[in-house]
Amino acid sequence: MFETMIETFATVLEPSRILFMVLGVFIGLTIGFLPGLSGTVGMSLLLPFVFGMDPATGIALLIGMMAVLHSGDTFPSVLLGIPGSSGSQATIMDGYPLAQKGQAVRALGAAFFCSMVGGVIGGLILFLVIPLLRPLVLLFGSPELFMLALLGLSFVGILAGKRPILGILAGLVGMLLGTVGTAPAVPEYRYTFDSLYLYNGIQLPLVALGLFAFPVLIDLLASNESISRGAKLTGSWVQGIKDSIKNKWLVVRSAVLGASIGFIPGLGGSVVDWISYGISKQTSENPENFGKGDIRGVIAPESANNAKEGGTLIPTLMFGIPGSGTTAILLGGLILMGIESGPRMVTDDLPITMSIIWTLIIANIIGVIACLSLTKPIAWFSTVHPTKLVPFITIIIVVGAFQTTQHWGDILLFLALGIVGWIMKQLDWPRAPILIGFVLAMSAERYLWISFSHYGVEWLTRPGVIVIALLCIVVVISSLLQSKKKQSMTQTNDSGVKS
Repeated sequence: MFETMIETFATVLEPSRILFMVLGVFIGLTIGFLPGLSGTVGMSLLLPFVFGMDPATGIALLIGMMAVLHSGDTFPSVLLGIPGSSGSQATIMDGYPLAQKGQAVRALGAAFFCSMVGGVIGGLILFLVIPLLRPLVLLFGSPELFMLALLGLSFVGILAGKRPILGILAGLVGMLLGTVGTAPAVPEYRYTFDSLYLYNGIQLPLVALGLFAFPVLIDLLASNESISRGAKLTGSWVQGIKDSIKNKWLVVRSAVLGASIGFIPGLGGSVVDWISYGISKQTSENPENFGKGDIRGVIAPESANNAKEGGTLIPTLMFGIPGSGTTAILLGGLILMGIESGPRMVTDDLPITMSIIWTLIIANIIGVIACLSLTKPIAWFSTVHPTKLVPFITIIIVVGAFQTTQHWGDILLFLALGIVGWIMKQLDWPRAPILIGFVLAMSAERYLWISFSHYGVEWLTRPGVIVIALLCIVVVISSLLQSKKKQSMTQTNDSGVKS
């Protein structure tokens, strides 16, 4: 196995492979930088070009792009408070407040360095678990996958800060939005109101852009100030790297968590950054700083979202079970190149698997070097006056919303969700839980239906289900207790001030 790894490393370093890898990295960073354009869109654009390519070259192009998608989308998340894709949603919680303080360069430096470390750790984990793949994947049945979806939803109480109950309600609203359209298990349509546009459901980019992008644009115009609010750009990307090294165990823990969650088929990578952020906040000594510009709130999700790519490749390559839309397109690309996923990927096609691992690691390093070199000039976007910046960003966002299904309903739904998002922001209601609930809705409903149809009610007694259920209860109770503690501290401080 080690001999194969060394041989494939030499193959990956051939000039033609490196050229296509760099091309994939460039396309991935561009897709990530533009809000609303997902990895699925980028991978789909590349599919026609990989047809007929030899596997090593085609893999270099596809994996090169896939490896850096969540590096490029850090730019809009930090500078504009707009999630570049579903994997960068949690980064805005502290990345954007840092940009408002004039510390965008520091936040981007920490994010890119953690993305590189996370990507390398994800690739190493993919290599290490190859001999153990089949028994590990088979441990998770539909009941356990359903409970893991609930575990992800239970973290919304932590993200809601002082009002965890309101966060849980927002998460349930998100799940309700996720049920619009086709049912995952039976041929039925829900909440479509006889509109053909809603038959395919509401798309994630519209929810993310509406809840976060629209309010930012309105507030920027209303404030008539730049994102940095007149603050000078302070710090450097070197300082961000130092922050990451200082929190090295948080980086490693978040990366391992990201790869582990990405490994679970069907859960997808859209919640991995939220779970990492929530755990980091829950286990922190001073969680009250999160959401106000705490660098740890950038380190945790950015370490996890790149690492999860290594995890999602495990079920994708070995069992043909894509963990996300991006890996689903990757499967199609492998088929176009004559590669069939399955147990052969660890036997006859082991060199191909090894080349994927090496490409994933090297592309992460190349992508981060490119991002760090662009950090300073792009960070100046945060100092541009909104009358010059908002029209440009609006065009990109509207195009990103329209490309979701290329129907005029995308624009109308974006505006409707945008108004809701702006109202929630004015009322200080948590918006992030809606995204989490929306992302988890489809998989939770599907696995619940499969669990009851295959096991009846007996699945409730499975050991894995009981353990995960206990974890959900612990997370919810701890968030409630933490909220009460904050309220009592606030009341104590207020009484002290009055006296």
